[in-house]
Amino acid sequence: MRHTIVVPMCVVAMAALTACEKTIDKAEVDRAFQGVNVIDESNLNEVMLSVGDPNEAVSYFQRSAAASPERIDLQRGLAQSLVRAKRIPEAVAAWTKVTNHKEATNADQVELADALIRSNDWARAETVLHAVPPTHETYKRYRLEAMLADSKQDWKKADSFYEVAMGLTTQPASVMNNWGYSKLTRGEFNEAERLFTQAIRADDSLFTAKNNMVLARGAQGNYTLPVMPMSQTERAELLYTMGLSAVKRGDVQIGKGLLREAVETHPQHFDTAARALTALEDGS
Repeated sequence: MRHTIVVPMCVVAMAALTACEKTIDKAEVDRAFQGVNVIDESNLNEVMLSVGDPNEAVSYFQRSAAASPERIDLQRGLAQSLVRAKRIPEAVAAWTKVTNHKEATNADQVELADALIRSNDWARAETVLHAVPPTHETYKRYRLEAMLADSKQDWKKADSFYEVAMGLTTQPASVMNNWGYSKLTRGEFNEAERLFTQAIRADDSLFTAKNNMVLARGAQGNYTLPVMPMSQTERAELLYTMGLSAVKRGDVQIGKGLLREAVETHPQHFDTAARALTALEDGS
């Protein structure tokens, strides 16, 4: 009789212990998966900010921020995605919301200033940027300061800010291009060409610098393309830019020749150049 009583009790005890172990294991597993979910979400956020379609990223961050409105990282992601999607008025509103968050940083203020410049609200951008403490010394801050100085034609200050910005980044091509364009607007074509050359050496995929280089050369009556890496399509587009520059300077026949060459060079039908050429020929 004792054995028949003891054995069931042991079974019950073992079952209870097993149930306890299962409860502990499940809790541990849940915690582990929570950690994995945080890591996966962080990786997904990074992917959406870099390689994802900008408008898909906007939708993703809108949903995420709505579900967790207290999280500033999701609000930042939404604001950054709106900038990438070129939805600038919405981006300004989103960055304004970020800067009003209790965890906002000086870097967020700089991003708001950037969005405001993109929206052509230079006055507010200057107010926002100048409210950032001078101890916040970053490449983007000085690049924006230089652009603000450019907008006021304060060339001395602009040059100073561009130089500082170049010293604060390992990827100076963009700021070199901006500085070169500043020189171009001032009529300092040789200096502009030098800066565009440096920008292309730093990043030979930067087409805007190549196009600006052609503008600088064309403004000086130099209608030959510089030696630099370019695809066939890029070559056609640069010939088109140079052709328009020639026409603007009054060298219409040279411009026609360059536009004709652009049409012939492009691997597909270059409608824009073809229409410009037709308009010139019909008008002559």
